Amino acid sequence: MTVIERSGNPGGQVGVLELDGHRFDTGPTMITAPDLLAEPLAAVGEHLHDWIELIRLDPAYRAHFPDGTTLDVHADTDKMVAAIAKLCGGKEAAGYLRFLRWARRLQQFERRDPAGHWRTLATEGARRRLTDFFADPRTQRLFSFRNLFTGRDHQAASYLDTVTEVWYPRGGMNAVPRALAAAAEKHGVNFRYHTDVTSVETRGGRAVAVHTADGERLTADTVVLNPDLPAAYSLLPGLPPARLRRLTPSPSCVVLHLGTRDDRGGYQRIAHHNLHFGRSWRQTFDEVVNRGELMSDPSILVTNPSRTDPTAAPAGRHTYQVVAPVPNLRTAPVRWDGPVGRRYAGELMATLEARGYLDLGGNLALSYVVTPDDWARQGMAHGTPFASAHTLRQSGPLRPGNLHPTLSNVVFTGSGTRPGVGVPMVLISGRAAARRVVGARA
Repeated sequence: MTVIERSGNPGGQVGVLELDGHRFDTGPTMITAPDLLAEPLAAVGEHLHDWIELIRLDPAYRAHFPDGTTLDVHADTDKMVAAIAKLCGGKEAAGYLRFLRWARRLQQFERRDPAGHWRTLATEGARRRLTDFFADPRTQRLFSFRNLFTGRDHQAASYLDTVTEVWYPRGGMNAVPRALAAAAEKHGVNFRYHTDVTSVETRGGRAVAVHTADGERLTADTVVLNPDLPAAYSLLPGLPPARLRRLTPSPSCVVLHLGTRDDRGGYQRIAHHNLHFGRSWRQTFDEVVNRGELMSDPSILVTNPSRTDPTAAPAGRHTYQVVAPVPNLRTAPVRWDGPVGRRYAGELMATLEARGYLDLGGNLALSYVVTPDDWARQGMAHGTPFASAHTLRQSGPLRPGNLHPTLSNVVFTGSGTRPGVGVPMVLISGRAAARRVVGARA
């Protein structure tokens, strides 16, 4: 088996950016299903704990609301119920227990074979609204924040990361693909880094070879394509399926990677993951998802990995990632490389200062801004790292499948295929692709 990777490291979107001793995760920031990581390692006789050290995060998130209150998100049911009851009252805590039962049922469907269970999952997810469980606007915001990234309705229930424990790998998220690649190499897989694939050669309804930018032709029995689906189809002859061209993309995001000088040990009111909500909510969804506008009252995610893993920053410094949902490039064809990107980064810094990150700009040692233009340059359609939106017609069995419609040995994997976006989903997608390759039902 040969894996061809454009960058110099394994991981794709689960990448790493290192600047002046600071280490930044360039994609996901947590692990919620370690057993899905353990599964491929176990398939070759390896054990997860021998390859990756996982640090449990508790709280998984800290939510900061515009009225000044906070709510910690715990995987432990009793702790979470107590926290909601203290902030919002016993009735809201009872609603959370109903929500938890529903969420755990959905999670069971997620973990099964997608071919047999995704229709039930799509139906169960679509017919539940936040108001079925929660009356307090704070809990409603908390359990729909993900929808800002996946393009779902602001009232659709989204179970966030509350039904399982949340973990962070020591050494950063890229430690996970590095470990998986090292284990694969140990068992005979060949990795080709710094190699660009330019096309897939086909003949007689099958892929027969892969061509690289340096002129190599690598013959293949099966080709598994992991790029964003539109980019994957661009490597194949002919036009992509018409339905693929009609897919609605998810919103995008702007990311600020910040390194600070801070002898005080960081900001004391925050946790590893922090959700900072603005006063607007429905309007925020309308701006980002429907109108193609920047948030007038931003709701943002701030991650502080050096709080958990000191190796993420030099001594006496901290590492932060600030993630702000923005429209994708189809909804808002903005030129982010110009003054728009710089101006919006400045606005986000001002928002952070106003929400308690005092002197953040004055303590700044370095900053690196990622915009939808950057995502597009990485091959992500419409400048979004979140693939197609998780609307009802693009979820579950209605999401693009992982087998090419006419090329019998071309298989797709990643967030654009079933089951969808997120580390657990992508791992399940990888398992389904592997089953396609070996002939099992996927």
